[in-house]
Amino acid sequence: MRALSVHTRLTLWYAGALLAILVVVSALSYSLLAWSLAQDVDRSLLTVAKVVRDASRDDPIDATEQWLRELLDPEHQLIQLLDPDGTLRVRSRGLRGDRLPLSPAARQTIVEGRPAFETVVMRDQRVRVVALPVRHDGRLVEVVQVGASLRPTERTLDRWVEILAILVPLAVGLAAAGGRLMARTALKPVDDMSQDARRIDAEALGRRIAVRGTGDELDHLAETLNGMLARLESTFTEMRRFSADAAHELRTPLTALKGTLEVALRADRSGPEYREALASALEEVDRLVRLSEDLLLLSRSTAGPESPAARVDLESLVLDVASVGARLGKDRGVVVRVGATAPVAVQGDAGALRRAVLNLVENGVKYTPAGGRVEVSVAEDDAGVAVAVEDTGPGIDAADAERIFEPFVRLDAARARETGGSGLGLAIARSIVVAHRGTLTVERAITGGARFVIRLPRA
Repeated sequence: MRALSVHTRLTLWYAGALLAILVVVSALSYSLLAWSLAQDVDRSLLTVAKVVRDASRDDPIDATEQWLRELLDPEHQLIQLLDPDGTLRVRSRGLRGDRLPLSPAARQTIVEGRPAFETVVMRDQRVRVVALPVRHDGRLVEVVQVGASLRPTERTLDRWVEILAILVPLAVGLAAAGGRLMARTALKPVDDMSQDARRIDAEALGRRIAVRGTGDELDHLAETLNGMLARLESTFTEMRRFSADAAHELRTPLTALKGTLEVALRADRSGPEYREALASALEEVDRLVRLSEDLLLLSRSTAGPESPAARVDLESLVLDVASVGARLGKDRGVVVRVGATAPVAVQGDAGALRRAVLNLVENGVKYTPAGGRVEVSVAEDDAGVAVAVEDTGPGIDAADAERIFEPFVRLDAARARETGGSGLGLAIARSIVVAHRGTLTVERAITGGARFVIRLPRA
């Protein structure tokens, strides 16, 4: 089943809410009208009963009976006079041989001197009756009963129900039509934004959704989408550049490997010549293996830590990395030592953080001349925990401070080939640090070399 559109759902919600409101208002109006008509009937009956009572007080009983017959005895009037014991004395012709009932509760109310109202059924219709006591010299001498049919009231209420049955659906229908029109008008900018978004693909990420300039929620949505498109464009650009750089890095050893094998196969060679060709090919294969491992590690570090976060003692980690760095620096005549440390810990993946710090130490060893040094330290401050790797190499220009963290970027390509670097070490280190909610920056050291600083939140 196809889902309803937003226009239709808004219209249905609006129409449903309005219908519920109108039903409640109609019920309340019906109740108020019924109560008002009932009050009018009771007041009218009580007025007639008081007129009859006052006439009974002022005139003799025979004159009262004659007055009732002559003046208040038309066919539709329901009036009767009773003795205190309930004996019927006189009644109007409208009763047609019947008599208005008087319940025990009404009798008790009359004895107490108050008018009694009750609704009875006579001749298959409901009749409202008031019984009013008539007193002379403080004693009850007779009871005046006046009744009126409730059929006119019921007809009025029925007509009101018929009117509501016509007006409520009409109002809901008109409101639904108006609500649909308003929903279409209100959502038209969203439709326009949807059309603009459909025209944007991977080949046209430079396009943007138009902002109307009203400053409302739709403008905020357009600005949010434009920001997302800008990030996507940047990501796609980086991916294309990364793919091109990776292809170039892979092509270089593959070309060298192919050339070596082709030369070896052109003519018969001696055993030592074949071993030399195979050794050269093996070196290129090792470069390909290292490059593949670095690419895999970069993708994993970008996705986040592989193992669950645990408490990592940075002091022990730095001592371990310095020990490995010392063995690497021994062959190059570079001293790797541990500077100031502090017993601090962070939450994260110990293996990944070790690789990030080791990459920085390896980078320092590669680019520090013989006789230089690389120092690793750990400190704690108000901002968190800082791991610093400082060398005495040539340093890094401020203009290149951010570029060196991009994949395959090497400031000295010739030297990078000498050291076997692929230009991924710093990119991997930063990806690992960012995945741990930290930062990796580079600055010029006091010695003139480079000083890399990893900042992480405390455990």
